[in-house]
Amino acid sequence: MAAMATTTLTSSLISNPKSSFSSFHGKPISTRTTSIKSTTQQNTTTISMSLNSPAYDLEAFKFAPTKESIVSREMTRRYMTDMITYADTDVVIVGAGSAGLSCAYELSKDPSISIAIIEQSVSPGGGAWLGGQLFSAMVVREPAHLFLNEIGVDYDEQEDYVVVKHAALFTSTIMSKLLAKPNVKLFNAVAAEDLIVKEGRVAGVVTNWALVSMNHDTQSCMDPNVMEAKIVVSSCGHDGPFGATGVKRLKSIGMIDSVPGMKALDMNTAEDAIVRFTREVVPGMIVTGMEVAEIDGAPRMGPTFGAMMISGQKAAHLALKALGKNNAIDGTCEAVREEPELVLASVDAEETVDA
Repeated sequence: MAAMATTTLTSSLISNPKSSFSSFHGKPISTRTTSIKSTTQQNTTTISMSLNSPAYDLEAFKFAPTKESIVSREMTRRYMTDMITYADTDVVIVGAGSAGLSCAYELSKDPSISIAIIEQSVSPGGGAWLGGQLFSAMVVREPAHLFLNEIGVDYDEQEDYVVVKHAALFTSTIMSKLLAKPNVKLFNAVAAEDLIVKEGRVAGVVTNWALVSMNHDTQSCMDPNVMEAKIVVSSCGHDGPFGATGVKRLKSIGMIDSVPGMKALDMNTAEDAIVRFTREVVPGMIVTGMEVAEIDGAPRMGPTFGAMMISGQKAAHLALKALGKNNAIDGTCEAVREEPELVLASVDAEETVDA
C-alpha cells in the first residue's frame, strides 16, 4: 500500500495584500564577497575585495578520471527514465514563460502531483529574461509583489509598484526553486505539436524535438511522441511561430469558435483581464498568461509582468480543483487532506520499468 502523506498548501493568493517592509524586500542574496572598499588617492580609484578561498588548489586543479561512455549513459539513462515517468502524468504545462513557470511552482507545492513542463526553446523563461524593449528592469504592479516575496526576489518598492533590477533575477530564482522539486520535470527543446483529445476532453499532448518540428517541410515524415495528462495547462504566449498554439489548435478542431487575437495595449485593463479570464476553456485544458488575451481579445499589457505570475498561480489552483485537490478557488488551501506519496521511476532500478 502506498505511503500516505498529509499536504497543506500555502499560497500568496491568500496572503495579506498589504504589509510593512523595507524598500528592498525578499530573501537576502548570498555572496562570497565579505567586504568591498573603495578608496580614492591622487585622482585614481581602487577597489579592494576580500573573497573566501575555494576548497581546492586552483594552480594544481585536476578532475577525477572518467570514461566518455559513463557521461553518455548517465544523461541517457536519466532522461529516458524521466520520459517513462512522465509519459502519463497529472499536469502537463506547455510553455515555460513567466506564467507557465509560476503555474508549475504553485503546483509543485503538492508533492503528490507530477508535473511535466514542455518548452520548445533550449532556454526556458520566455520573455521574462528582460523587461520592455530589451531593457533589464522588471516592473510588477502591486499586489503581485507578494509572489516575489514568496520566492525571495529583491525589488525596489515604489508607491504602487515594484521594480526588480533585472528580470533575469525573477526567472533564474523561480527556475532554481522549481527544478529542485522531485515532482517536476522540464523537457526543454521539446515542442507540443498537437493535443490528445478523447471524447471531447483534452487528455495530453503530442510532442517532438523542437528542431524536428521546425523542419517537417524539409525532411520525410518524422512521427512524434505523446504525453498523457489529467490536465493540460496551455501557456504558449501571444501569437507567433510557436505562440498561442494551444488555442489555435482548439479552434482548428472545432472545440472553440474563434481566436480573435489580442487588442492594442492598455496596461490597466489588460492585467486585470488576463487574471480574470484565466480558466479551463474546454474540459481538460486550462489557458494562462498571454494566450488568454488571444482567445478573449483582451488588450496586450506591454512590459509589466505581475499578471503573468498571478495568472499562472490561478491556473495552478484551477488545476488543483480539477484534480480534486485543496485549492484557493474553493478556499480549501488550509484544509488537511491525505494524499498518496508520489513514486517516480528510479534511475537506479535494475528491472525494466513498465510505461
